[in-house]
Order: sequence, then C-alpha cells, then structure tokens
Amino acid sequence: MTFITVSDLAKTYTPKGAGPVHALDGLNLSVPQGTITALLGPNGAGKTTAVKILTTLVKPNSGVATIDGIDVVRYPERVRPIIGVSGQYAAVDENLTGLENLDMVGRLYHLGAKASKARATELIELFDLTEAQNRPVKGFSGGMRRRIDLAGALVTKPRVLFLDEPTTGLDPRSRLGMWDIINSLVGEGTTVLLTTQYLEEADQLADSISVIDDGKVIAEGTSDELKASIGGQRLEISLVTASDSAVATEILRRHGTAEPKISDGGREITVKASHAPAALQAVLAELGDAGIELFDAGMRRPTLDDVFLKLTGHQATTEES
Repeated sequence: MTFITVSDLAKTYTPKGAGPVHALDGLNLSVPQGTITALLGPNGAGKTTAVKILTTLVKPNSGVATIDGIDVVRYPERVRPIIGVSGQYAAVDENLTGLENLDMVGRLYHLGAKASKARATELIELFDLTEAQNRPVKGFSGGMRRRIDLAGALVTKPRVLFLDEPTTGLDPRSRLGMWDIINSLVGEGTTVLLTTQYLEEADQLADSISVIDDGKVIAEGTSDELKASIGGQRLEISLVTASDSAVATEILRRHGTAEPKISDGGREITVKASHAPAALQAVLAELGDAGIELFDAGMRRPTLDDVFLKLTGHQATTEES
C-alpha cells in the first residue's frame, strides 16, 4: 500500500535581487507503507524542499502531495497529527533537561500531563538517555542531541517519519545506534522518508532509493537495481611496476567488456567485466605467466557513490544551497 504520493510537484523561489530558482520541477514520488525510502541528490536538488512541503511547512506552486490519502496542502491540520519530523539540526531547548524537552513536546500535542510524562520516560529509555535525562541539553554531546531530537519526533507515535540528514555529525558508533532505532521503528510499521548525505546509510537502511537532480527524480529502485544499472562488476589491479602497464592493460582488455581505465601513472587499472570471478581468475593466471607483480587485485561492485556520480555528474554533498 502506498502511503506517501507526490505527483508533479513544483516549487519556485524568487530570491531578492535574483532570478527564479526552481527547487522542484515536476517531482514524482511513491513511498510504500512500512518501508524506508531514501532521497539522494546533489546540492540544491530539492530534497529538503520536498520534505518541507510534505511536512506542511511550505506550499508548492503546483502538483499534489498526499499522506495516507490526505492532501498536505488542503488539509494540513489532518496531516500534522500523523507525522513526525527530525531536521538537519537538533530542535531542542538547551536550557531544559532531556526529559523536560520530551514532556514539553507531549504537552504541545495536548497529550495531557500524565500521558506526556509517561511517553517522555518511555522514549528516554528507548534512546538510552536514562543517565542524562535530568541534565540540561546544553551539556549533551552531538550524538545525544540527535537522539533527543529524534525522540521528540516520536512523542505522538507518528505513522510516518521524515528524517532530514538524521545522522549528520555523529560518530560511527552513534550512527550505527541510530540505524538500529530507525530499523526498529520500521519493523513496528512506521513509514520513513529519509534524506542523507551518507550513501552507505541509504545502502544499509533504504528499501528503495530515489535520486533527485534539478528538482525531479532521475532514477529510482533498490540499491542493487541502481548499482546494476550502471554496469555490473569491475576488475581492479594495482601493479608494483608502472612499466608493466601496457601488457597488463592488454590482458584486462581481453577479459573485460569495456576499455580499461588507467590511473596513478599506469599502476592502477580497472575494467568492467561480466562473470567477474572467472574473469579475475583468468587475468591473474595470465599476469602470473607474464611475470607481472601485483600489489593488489580484486573484484568490485559499483557503489552508490558510483551511481550518484554517474547519474548526476556530482559527488554527494552535505547540504542544499
């Protein structure tokens, strides 16, 4: 069942003293219920604008966006109770304690004093913040701030959760912990729309990925589908001696499916290959017969970084302009 639907969404800004900026230009998106969909895109691609529209913070110029069949522009008051949002920066009151922050969110949602306090305590335990619950947030580490912010987005047990760069600035351990929490939420039925600067994060978490550029979706599919779309596996070798490059390149050319790419002064050679394991065995045998020494050799599947660069012409970047 599709839970979030975006059809031909367009949004244009006109900054003072500048020409119009088309943040979204016919964006189409479909997010199934109980899944994680990741939005990837270069600077200014429209990721954050899409999230702002879906969370009723910005109105589009045209197009339709619905959550659980509810039009987000026509009925924002019906959408807000079923969504949770965690933005790029922790939206917390630094002078309140962690527990007080969550209790305050519950009160703002009219949960009532008893229910609000109970939910705050439940989330403090879920996010492993019990020891810090009575400390002012201004003394929290970056990872703890991100956790308390995400906890705030879950106070009302939202059916859909929007995460805009949820692990920015976190150390690897904290990032893995956040991934576990997100996966557990989806396991309980929450639908998640995620924007991230970390391609590994999309690779690990997302059931489907939509690549956005110039305000529209230019590719979508699972991580494996997107990787396969740009050419399958590759063989890579690293030579001890650059003077062996010509002979090694010819060997890889015979076993590859495209022209080899040479770098590092001839020492690094890469070629696309079908049936890569067999091709690698044959290459290693011929290199050995030719007396060519290697530092390294192996197979590599395309990464999401390769997909991103191939589709957009840009490396992944951290923020929208």
